[in-house]
Amino acid sequence: MPSAPFRKILIANRGEIAVRVICACKELGIQTVAVYSEADRYSSHVRFADQSICIGPAKSARSYLDVPSIISAAEITNVDAIHPGYGFLSENASFGEVCEASGIKFIGPRPEVVRMMGVKERARAFMREMGVPVLPGSPGVLNSPQEALEMAEQIGYPVIIKASAGGGGRGMRVVNQASELESLFMQAQQEAGSAFSSPDVYLEKFIGAPRHIEFQLLADEHGNVEILGERECSIQRRHQKLLEESPSPVVTDKQRAEVSAGLCKAMSAAKYSNAGTVEFLMDETGKLYFIEVNARVQVEHPVTEFVTGIDIVKSQIRIAQGETLAEVLPGPITLRGHAIECRINAENPNTFVPSPGRITGFHLPGGIGVRVDTWAYTDCVIPPYYDSLVAKLVTYGADRTEAIRRMQRALSMFIVEGIHTSIPLHQKILADPDFQAGKFDTNFIKRFMPGPKN
Repeated sequence: MPSAPFRKILIANRGEIAVRVICACKELGIQTVAVYSEADRYSSHVRFADQSICIGPAKSARSYLDVPSIISAAEITNVDAIHPGYGFLSENASFGEVCEASGIKFIGPRPEVVRMMGVKERARAFMREMGVPVLPGSPGVLNSPQEALEMAEQIGYPVIIKASAGGGGRGMRVVNQASELESLFMQAQQEAGSAFSSPDVYLEKFIGAPRHIEFQLLADEHGNVEILGERECSIQRRHQKLLEESPSPVVTDKQRAEVSAGLCKAMSAAKYSNAGTVEFLMDETGKLYFIEVNARVQVEHPVTEFVTGIDIVKSQIRIAQGETLAEVLPGPITLRGHAIECRINAENPNTFVPSPGRITGFHLPGGIGVRVDTWAYTDCVIPPYYDSLVAKLVTYGADRTEAIRRMQRALSMFIVEGIHTSIPLHQKILADPDFQAGKFDTNFIKRFMPGPKN
């Protein structure tokens, strides 16, 4: 049986995900507390929350990453729980432990699970033990270039060096031959240490033209796990996703069922709870290999919500209250139709240079099968201190063709004036014959926009 429902939740985040969590809370009858930096004083999440507290100056380290300030805000407002959103503290196990010690429920996996899944070589070892296919690679952290050289010779070139605690493409180097390994190993270590406060790196086989496929999961605190299908995330630049869709154009029903069964077994054994995403690379033969677990809600969760009819954020909250999946989910998971998400970023669509500034005109598209998650509005200022995401435009159709055409229509009706956005790039992607045919991999943008712009 569930514990008492939450009365009040603090959202330890900003932007569109903070607004998204507020929406879920309102529908559940839960009060919300927004925290904000001085740069976000006029952000939508501050306006829509029941209470709001400034936690510091613009820089994230002194506001959204400042654990004492966030916990103080939670205690002052007497909240029952904290939702971390994505990014910032969402996969910080120490933050989860501080929440627990303060008598505040952390809406996410338990800290010990976050810690295990956050160290990539530990997660790889666990998945390998559970029978989930994993790319050939080092069994753990590499301590020297010589160790890396020996492992690379066993695996065969090309290989990729990855930050153990990292993500988003930082601390990663592709090595094509032995003569390059030492210098690239040192570069990866240095970048990993700077970005993640840990220089630990490991090595795995590099797939030159993979597809990036991820599986959404929900797990309750009673050992039950459900997989909500997969998402295709291969349209990306420098490991940063630009467009996502569900289901993948290339994953078969049989493959989906097999992977889902394996993941249910593995994540139950890991005592995983709440929402999460398990990421895979697909090679040219269509075989999937595990790469990492994201122990949080993903930016692209709306496409899964469209094709399953399940509100993932509300599910997170209900699971954290102690409810079982049988109580949270409507019944057997079925995928219906097709959904696509375009990330509308404040950046030049040709150079990818960030474009902060004031939005002087803002019109959102609408109509059947169109959803926009955003915090922006006319006359708001996109600050230069955080990620450049302005909005997520999501369309749904009876099939992939209808979802694409609906997205093309919606993009043409999405107006953002005063700054550059990625809308023109998305329009080019949607019009490309290879994209429309589902024939692409993670190199798509390189082929699509060749030259120094990449």
